[in-house]
Amino acid sequence: MEADEARRWFDSYLADFIALGRGDLDDVRRILDHYGVPMLISTDAGTTVLTDAEQVHAVARQQVDGMRAAGYDRSEELTGETTVLNRTCAVHRARFARLRADGTEISQLEATYVITDGAGGRRVSAIIVHSER
Repeated sequence: MEADEARRWFDSYLADFIALGRGDLDDVRRILDHYGVPMLISTDAGTTVLTDAEQVHAVARQQVDGMRAAGYDRSEELTGETTVLNRTCAVHRARFARLRADGTEISQLEATYVITDGAGGRRVSAIIVHSER
């Protein structure tokens, strides 16, 4: 895996994520084209391992529903860096601003995404949300 390839793949994932959050796409199962199973999610509230596609879909659906309820329009990447760890794994660490259509900020989020390249192609295998500073 090369950093430029991983970054392009991440940008494609982010475009689908934004389209789902905004409501341009309605089939949240599409996110399964980007999320691995199993998948690890870690936040200050705890760490969860999602062991099947239904669990991954349910978490994605909950997140998309919350974004739509907040009037989400897009995410702007404020900072970001992709680091290749080996031939099958990279991490993308970024800070995002989630915005409404009028440009007002809903929230900011900093996270590290573990991108793996396996039999099913590239997938986000873990999302680690960073603590607020």
